[in-house]
Amino acid sequence: MTVARRSAGRGEQERAARSARSVRAARNAAPWAVGGLTAVVTALTMSLDLVSLPTQAQAAIMAGVTVLAGTVAWLSQRGAAGREPEPVAGPAAEGAPPAQLPPVISHFTGRDALLADLHELFADTAPRRRAKAPARTAPHVVSIHGPAGVGKSALVTRFAHEIADRYPDGQLYFDLRGGRDARVRPEEVLTGFLLALGVRLTTDPGGLADLQKLWWSWAHGKRILVFLDNARDAEQVQAIIPPEPRCAVLVTSRQPLYLRNTHDRRLHEFTESQGIELLARLAGDDRVAADLPAAVEVVELCGHLPLAISICGGRLAARASWTLREMAGRLADESRDRLDELEVAEQIDKSVRASLRLSYEDCTAAQRRLLRSFALLAAPDVQGWAAGELLGASPLEGEDLLEALVDAQLVEYSGRDATGGTRYRMHDLVRLFARERAEQEDTPERRRQAVERVIDGYRERAEQVAAARWPQDWQRQARPRPPDPGGATAMDWLGSERLALLALLGQAAELEAWTPVWRLGRAACSLFHSLRVFWQEWRDVAELTCRAARRLDDPRALGIALLERSAVLGGQGRLTEAEADAREALRLFEELRERWWTARALRAVGMTLRNAGNLDEAQRYLERAVETFREDGDQWWLARTQRNLGELWQAQRRYTEARELLEQALATFQANGNAYSYAQSLRALGEVMAAEARDLAARDRVRQAEGRFVQAAAILERAAEAFRLRHEQWEEARCLRAAGEVGDHRNGLRELAFVSRAEEMLAALGDTWGVARTRLSVGRALDRLDRRDEAVAAIESAVESFRSLEDRWWEARALRTLAEVLLGAGRAGQAVRPAGQALEIYRALGDEAGATQAQAVLDRALGVR
Repeated sequence: MTVARRSAGRGEQERAARSARSVRAARNAAPWAVGGLTAVVTALTMSLDLVSLPTQAQAAIMAGVTVLAGTVAWLSQRGAAGREPEPVAGPAAEGAPPAQLPPVISHFTGRDALLADLHELFADTAPRRRAKAPARTAPHVVSIHGPAGVGKSALVTRFAHEIADRYPDGQLYFDLRGGRDARVRPEEVLTGFLLALGVRLTTDPGGLADLQKLWWSWAHGKRILVFLDNARDAEQVQAIIPPEPRCAVLVTSRQPLYLRNTHDRRLHEFTESQGIELLARLAGDDRVAADLPAAVEVVELCGHLPLAISICGGRLAARASWTLREMAGRLADESRDRLDELEVAEQIDKSVRASLRLSYEDCTAAQRRLLRSFALLAAPDVQGWAAGELLGASPLEGEDLLEALVDAQLVEYSGRDATGGTRYRMHDLVRLFARERAEQEDTPERRRQAVERVIDGYRERAEQVAAARWPQDWQRQARPRPPDPGGATAMDWLGSERLALLALLGQAAELEAWTPVWRLGRAACSLFHSLRVFWQEWRDVAELTCRAARRLDDPRALGIALLERSAVLGGQGRLTEAEADAREALRLFEELRERWWTARALRAVGMTLRNAGNLDEAQRYLERAVETFREDGDQWWLARTQRNLGELWQAQRRYTEARELLEQALATFQANGNAYSYAQSLRALGEVMAAEARDLAARDRVRQAEGRFVQAAAILERAAEAFRLRHEQWEEARCLRAAGEVGDHRNGLRELAFVSRAEEMLAALGDTWGVARTRLSVGRALDRLDRRDEAVAAIESAVESFRSLEDRWWEARALRTLAEVLLGAGRAGQAVRPAGQALEIYRALGDEAGATQAQAVLDRALGVR
């Protein structure tokens, strides 16, 4: 009997263990079972886009198909509150790592010993030796310095290409333009690098310190090669060097930089044999061998400088009838001519001047004119079409002449940009020489006309890209334009042309060409606005566009520019200034009786007030904007403003009215094919339904609340999927955050996973405000799982972030939430202070609804005490 009882006991234990394992497995699978069902719901509801049904009918279908998901969620999530969530898979990496290195010149030669030295320095990065080498604590940093024309960039470019495969996470390049007047700020470099790595920077990333942190975060654990060309000083470079030991930084400069942990190498002029080898590569071995003494003389007259030798070799290659003796004689004559009429004489080595002048005089008249005109541009580099504009000729003719200058070693390739176009630039010494020739040979009017034609070419292209990206910003009742299947994206174009565009805008302002400044600035702002990138540049261009409008004394142009400046200021959290600009724009448009622009200004004022927490006054402006757009007949702006008003009504707990407005907006966007705006409105509708569900649950209307909860989750996941398919990571993260804020107690772990994933994405995108906002959501999700200490820590972190960002309304919102969580944890005494602080801020902002809610929380805290 004892044995039987023991056997029976073991059987019961085994059955109990199996049962426990089954329960654990079911509980572990619960969020993902619900997720799978929700995915089915999402797939079904997404198919509704393929048929034309009223929005209310679509909502009814969604409610029906989500009942099963709601039931399973309720059954499977009971008792699962203590488990950790599994991570939600992030979006797949978009595209290949950046490969920005400029091309290696075909005639590179003469630096074998230094290349071998550099390879020895980088020996521990070779795959075979990497595992055996001691772990590095700092990145490789190599600085190559020497006089202009000695071949620093060519050497480092060659070496960078030879080791590029050791840095699979990207090769980044930036010309710091140390030899020119315009100084490149480290912020510009870091912004460019982050965007190249896939960071969208959809909100203002802040100053240099914030950009550095983001850059370090993205470089962490990666093998990235950075090439900083033409540095002016150490300050320009230090902020860009990442601490990641697996990265490497290569720098060229004219002076030694004396950076910490840097291998400094001075690059000397060529030896005689190196110079002859370079000359032979360009002019031909047979010609050099036929008259070696003359070749030696050419190298000596070129001062052994690779740039000067290359220019002479290029001329010999283009003139098969010239002998080396003739070239040496011409150089000797040019060297004796001190070019006293050129102010640039002191800045260009005598040997380089001689080779430049000789090569210049051998060009055709059209080539010489193009060289002179190209040197006038402030842009660091341009695509080939700009050559046609400089000459007032066709793009094809201009590019042919530009290629001839490349063959003459007077212009060089700077690589291919993100649009696939070839870019061209000039060496600083060539630019100085050509600019002096322009001042000698061309009239001021002719020089100005050449520059203005290029500026106008940029204006035309910027307007085309901006209008295709955001047609509703350019005309009433605009419909979306189909994308060009073979064309570059707006982000590709702006990323490629940003530096040239900004430089030419500044040049146009110096010329006081205010109409081109305003038009190009307007197009640039539209692109910055629609893409939500390059925040500091957006603000600078908006300021310049306002200045141009005032100089033109054009109130309509000024109103448009003020709205743009209001948008960027509002995005940077400077709400008082943003409101002032929007109100001035409204006054101007009302005086001009410009109804469409008046409606846009009304919306801008309303949105600024809403973001500042003044909901009641914001409502009045948004309602006026809705009516004015309706009268004007612009369906897109009407629907967009209805969405904004619906979001405001959600904050005021007017859920039914908000839902009706959003359903109207969805119907409009769907009918007009506005997929992006449709997905944004889906998110807003999901947020309203989630808020309504929470309100129903608080009033013990459980069955209605459960239906709304599941419906809201399905809609929000549907919106997130729509943005994921469009590679809109910022919008996807917003949808994931909203999906994690639904507040369905049956789905708590999945919601925590959503907000955690959203926080990771926003941090990677450099959205500091979005991270703070999502920390608040993480705190709420943790609170719903009864993880109170973690929730308090997360919300306190959000409070501090909003305080540092000077966002008073969200600081109050976070403080009120903190007080609510503390009350739920039975810590009423600790809840009094944040509740009182929230109340004080709401009153200062004039937010009556917020003040009422904060007062209720404070009363509860005081009452419990």
